Amino acid sequence: MSNAEVIIRFSDVSFQYSHTKPILDEVSFSVRRGSKITIMGQNGAGKSSILKLITGELETSGGKIAIGDGLTIGTAKQVIPRDWMTLSVREFFEKAFSKKVYAIDPMIEDVLEVVNLHAPLERALSTFSGGQQARLLLAFAIITSPDILLLDEPTNNLDKAGIAHLKKFLIDYKKTCIVISHDAEFLNSFTEGVLYLDIFTHKVEWYTGDYFDVVKDIAARIEKEQRENAQREKDILHRKEKINFFAHKGGKMRNIASKMREEIEELEENKVDVRREDKTIRPFTIPSQPDIVGNLITISSLSVVKNHKPANKKIDLSLRRKEHMLLVGPNGIGKSTLLESIARGTAKGAKVASDVRVGYYRQDFSTLNFEDTVHKALTSVMTDHSEQELRGCAAGFLITAEILGTKIGHLSEGQKGLVAFAQLVLMKPGLLILDEPTNHINFRHLPIIAKALDGYEGAMILVSHVPEFISQIRIDQIVDLEKL
Repeated sequence: MSNAEVIIRFSDVSFQYSHTKPILDEVSFSVRRGSKITIMGQNGAGKSSILKLITGELETSGGKIAIGDGLTIGTAKQVIPRDWMTLSVREFFEKAFSKKVYAIDPMIEDVLEVVNLHAPLERALSTFSGGQQARLLLAFAIITSPDILLLDEPTNNLDKAGIAHLKKFLIDYKKTCIVISHDAEFLNSFTEGVLYLDIFTHKVEWYTGDYFDVVKDIAARIEKEQRENAQREKDILHRKEKINFFAHKGGKMRNIASKMREEIEELEENKVDVRREDKTIRPFTIPSQPDIVGNLITISSLSVVKNHKPANKKIDLSLRRKEHMLLVGPNGIGKSTLLESIARGTAKGAKVASDVRVGYYRQDFSTLNFEDTVHKALTSVMTDHSEQELRGCAAGFLITAEILGTKIGHLSEGQKGLVAFAQLVLMKPGLLILDEPTNHINFRHLPIIAKALDGYEGAMILVSHVPEFISQIRIDQIVDLEKL
């Protein structure tokens, strides 16, 4: 792609949400036609903001963004907007076009075939599972056959078959594609280059190759910078020792000492700020509710969805303390619906013991009030409020004093995930229900989260489509809804 024309160019672009929240600082990079590019960076660094700047949804604070003349852009966002959830499938896709399309039904059916989803066009978006909604978002982005395809965390909620289907689509896709993802294995299947957004410097660094190439390059750069700085420190110390000797000799020796001071100043100026790596959350535990015994939850029946129709299935399940259950099955079979009904206490065939606190991590974070500040969200789950405990816990999840005062709705999806985990720690639940807890989370945090869940001593029900994550967690029983 090195000879292809540049179709996106950022020239000294700066962007900030406020004077206290800079995102980009005089960033310059270019994207060529037909390239497959990944944007990486820490949660909250501003990756999604770059996509919004490309589409014009956000305006720069400085610099210029140039998009090739006449090029169309399709965007698959992380989540379907809340006020769209009552739309039908047909109404949803109609919003992808600036003008009314009269023969839209065949186009919708064709694009749903591409993302391997079959659904009635009259069905409401709110009735689809998270994985099905992810497929709808991708289909929405490609139905207009855009010249530039922007995908924001497209693998979130997708099952194994869905991720494999998406990989093949992107490998075969002939046009330009820019992807945000924390899934290294997924990225490595098609990525040709990485734009790395540094949360500390607010600069974008360009790397050729896939994620593993990036990690290798960054490690080599840090080692080189540290080695050069160590040599400069050694030279500085050597010259300081000589200065002390010459300064007491008088005459020409003092002139030599003065010159050596200038050399030391130059060496100090030439020292570089060693590139800081992304911070990771601190190791943590989720305390379980004390003094609870017996069956914390019993399930005698549950509903599964096949061919868009629910069917009730008899089952005999129970969970006690220290028992972890993995719930599996393809997208749309009813995993999230079951978890939500258990958490809300509306599941007809499931009963949670009356004295058990339920900690519920929902994949779309709708359990959080987006108008609340982070501080209020954390305070709301504590049985005994301790400001010291709250702030200590928050700091472990990279939630600063500034973020504590921010509304949930203004956070990135990854930051919302960290707030949700902080809530679980402060809540001390007896039953933990986790629906796709890896979604939106920086891959550096996942081993720490997995270890916390592995050591959780309450009862736990987990849904996840990430085998590497699941393999790090003790699972006592697996329930496959497709086999019921």
